This record gives sequence, C-alpha cells and structure tokens, in this order.
Amino acid sequence: MRYDCALKGVCAAFVSFDMDEGGAVRNISFKGGCDGNLKAISRLTDGRHYKEIAAALEGNTCGLRKTSCADQFAKALLGIEEGVKST
Repeated sequence: MRYDCALKGVCAAFVSFDMDEGGAVRNISFKGGCDGNLKAISRLTDGRHYKEIAAALEGNTCGLRKTSCADQFAKALLGIEEGVKST
C-alpha cells in the first residue's frame, strides 16, 4: 500500500513510501529537505521492516530542533502501525 505522510517541524514537507503486508518499506521519497541526506536515508532503509527503521531513526534531532526528517519518518511509520495515516 502507498502512504503519503505530512512531516511537522522539519524542512521536508512529506514522505511517501510503499509498505507491503509483511511491513517492508520500499520506494521512499521525501519532498523538500536536505536532498542528499534524505536520498541516503531512503537508500539505507529501502526494503527494511518498518519497526527496524523506526528503531534506528526515532529520536534523531537536527540542529536545535527536537526532531528531524529521520525522526518524523519514524513517527510516520509508527503512526501507520496505529492506523493513523494512510492514503
């Protein structure tokens, strides 16, 4: 299933990705933000289980912010687990 999740408090506006029935995440793309860093996050996490991704990225900060694009991606994945966000 394809998901588009809005991100809050960061430079990227949203993240889109596919998640299969087993929880593997693929085809990750961010709109806005630090292009090179977000492409790297997308490549490094592609094909991994959403819980593994969330565990690795949750709590990551950016500068003086209490969150980051990576942290927001983790929150989006965990929100889907709770049935909060999907398209």
